Amino acid sequence: MSIPVTPQQTDPSAAPAPHPETGAPYPAGGAPYPAGVPYLADPTRPHCRFCGSVPAVDVTVRGHQGFLVMMKFLRLPGPFCRDCGTATVRRMTANSLWQGWWGLASSLINPFTMLMNLAAWSKLRRLAPPAPGAPGTPMPVGRPLYLRPEILGLLIPVVAVGAIVYSVKQDPDFASAGDCVHNSGTAFSPDVSVVDCGGSDAQYKVLGRVESSAKDACAAFPGRDASYVVTQGSSSYTLCLGLIRGN
Repeated sequence: MSIPVTPQQTDPSAAPAPHPETGAPYPAGGAPYPAGVPYLADPTRPHCRFCGSVPAVDVTVRGHQGFLVMMKFLRLPGPFCRDCGTATVRRMTANSLWQGWWGLASSLINPFTMLMNLAAWSKLRRLAPPAPGAPGTPMPVGRPLYLRPEILGLLIPVVAVGAIVYSVKQDPDFASAGDCVHNSGTAFSPDVSVVDCGGSDAQYKVLGRVESSAKDACAAFPGRDASYVVTQGSSSYTLCLGLIRGN
């Protein structure tokens, strides 16, 4: 059995001679495909957009960037071989992990973007390794996402949600009977926040909450020592407070 070689080209502007077994053209430069893998020259098969390897699958890898009120949607269509596709998924997902949260809408869109990349990666990982003889070299896949510093970007939404929850828990608008509060301001300019009843900064216990700002709103709580009245537009409420002795 003889190994086919590229015929000598006398005219440099002429196209490379076709493969003698398949009739398909050689890649740029006229280098022959190795014997035993003639399907590399089959133009009907999807070839990796980066290295020309097979097998390849036609998937789209996505990324997202948030800029407060602006955002950018990134997409890179295939086909990809297993290695080039994996490298692309890891790179674009890693970038999204720290660039994709900076905006209210982006913080909602970014998780779906990365989930779509997970679907693309599941198809890529089922591919066989890139076959030898491609025009280019497949990309290095790089480190897995969990070994990259960008993985810390997952803490951004966690910290943001935690800050919101903490703020809500401290907001007296959500206080109810049994909660404890602390006044960081004065009697004339109060700055009240909900605190842990077991903490040393707990000054008052909420005896009850009345959806009114009337002077006698706390009449039903004769043991009260103070009241906190809030008026917001057409709505108002009063927290009837009892002093916590010993604090």
